[in-house]
Amino acid sequence: MKNLPKAIFFIGILILASCNTPEGYDVLIRNAQVIDGTGEPAYSADLGVRADTIAFIGDLSNAVGEKEIDAQGMVITPGFINMLSWAVESLIEDGKSQSDIRQGVTLEVFGEGQSWGPLTESSKADLLANQGDIKYDITWNSLSEYLEFLEKKGVSTNVASFIGATTLRINTVGFEDREATEEELGAMRKMVEDEMKGGALGIASSLIYAPAFYSSTEELIEISKVASKYDGMYISHMRSEGDRLLESLDELIRIANEADIRAEVYHLKMAGVKNWHKFDAVVAKIDSARAAGLEITTDMYNYVAGATGLDAAMPPWVQEGGLNDWIQRLKDPAIRKKVEAEMKDPNVQWESLMLASGSADKMLLVGFVNDSLKYLTGKTLSEVAEMRGKSPEQTAMDLVIQDGSRVGTVYFLMSEENVKKQIALPYMSFGSDGGSMAPEGVFLKSSTHPRAYGNFARLLGKYVREEKVISLEEAIYKLTGLPASNLKIQKRGLLKPGYFADLVIFNPEKVQDHATFENPHQYATGISHVFVNGTQVLENGEHTGALPGRAVWGPARSMVK
Repeated sequence: MKNLPKAIFFIGILILASCNTPEGYDVLIRNAQVIDGTGEPAYSADLGVRADTIAFIGDLSNAVGEKEIDAQGMVITPGFINMLSWAVESLIEDGKSQSDIRQGVTLEVFGEGQSWGPLTESSKADLLANQGDIKYDITWNSLSEYLEFLEKKGVSTNVASFIGATTLRINTVGFEDREATEEELGAMRKMVEDEMKGGALGIASSLIYAPAFYSSTEELIEISKVASKYDGMYISHMRSEGDRLLESLDELIRIANEADIRAEVYHLKMAGVKNWHKFDAVVAKIDSARAAGLEITTDMYNYVAGATGLDAAMPPWVQEGGLNDWIQRLKDPAIRKKVEAEMKDPNVQWESLMLASGSADKMLLVGFVNDSLKYLTGKTLSEVAEMRGKSPEQTAMDLVIQDGSRVGTVYFLMSEENVKKQIALPYMSFGSDGGSMAPEGVFLKSSTHPRAYGNFARLLGKYVREEKVISLEEAIYKLTGLPASNLKIQKRGLLKPGYFADLVIFNPEKVQDHATFENPHQYATGISHVFVNGTQVLENGEHTGALPGRAVWGPARSMVK
């Protein structure tokens, strides 16, 4: 007992010594302006990372890091979420996801209409037959297996996906223009259930294209009910973004209501000059639905032009049966005459982006499969028509036949004024609607829309810094916390201890997009550092080669385990 005071003394010395030992982190970021993804004002702090997780945010002046970054003059934010990514094939070719990583994107969300699972032997064959410049084997069957394939192969970004409603229809009904039978609808429901349990985010539709065009509202409601049971979302490229925009929005709201499901409008727009005035009516419908308790949100890309194929300029009936049947019909003189008449008819009951553009000189040809036609890349449809001495409609049909593809096309459709007003909507997030690529190799065989290289940097540079459409804090919220919440993704989208360390560090005065319609293969600049799951992927603006991306799962995967 008489030795107790001495023991206590030595214990005290040990405690003091341990208190004076600097705390260690794998990564320590000092002197940053923290924009945490909630929309709240920035604040000064340090941030420490251990393994793949944010461990501490605050004063770390007495701490040490195995790697330290002085972020003086820079902001640190959560990694950006690309709500509409078409990097499904580009990541197979090159997992580094260069054009998106260099803009701060750390999560690619796939699935607009078509998803890379679930696949039948027939739909696998169809995917293989319609590959473009990027060639690959299909070694998976389910959507979850595809995402796991990417993770195992190695990707720099995280990846997640919706189930494509088009894929479900191809797997069951095929390319026929008819309603699904009850048996086929039952098969669709089963696929949705399996994929939702496997980690899909919900159902995604793309309704201006065949064969999705043939789906009834009731069919979409039925498959969405299954996704709703597993806390999924319905997200849609609506039947019309132009002449029947308001009616198409009514359909999305009806699906949300009757299926009891969260719903989002893909790449919101008012397409075509005569529809630009519909902005207020669209917002009124969405606001009314939200006030009634429906969870309706939107996303967009930050350009006045969209990009798809020449199929969006032709009637869906001629495309029934798939690409080969479409091409065979276009070779029939009688059918060609009928198609040309419909392509010119302003009263057609299908969505024509050619008519919405107003003229063929606002249609830029950017994607050919056939090497003999690649010299036409970057020319307008009107230029090619003039070269060939034919009408733009006849030329479009000829190009589909000769290329054996839908031919990638940029359509100039929107107004800059509406783009700015959309950015300011409180429920707006952002998606590139493009691949994630690099200005090298196979990617240079075709042109692309500049959004693939500049969508997120354009928001931060042009619309936040230069034009002050929204604040930087609001922009970061719409790139991170908002979409993560909408998707019900766990532990991503915010800077909080315990969340995954998906981090972006940049100087807001320097971030800038450079891609143009004439020269789209140009990286954005100004993003200094990007971390994915705690691993540095971008260092001082250059890719490290690291491939730490993971499959990110929807809420049902944890519910069913």
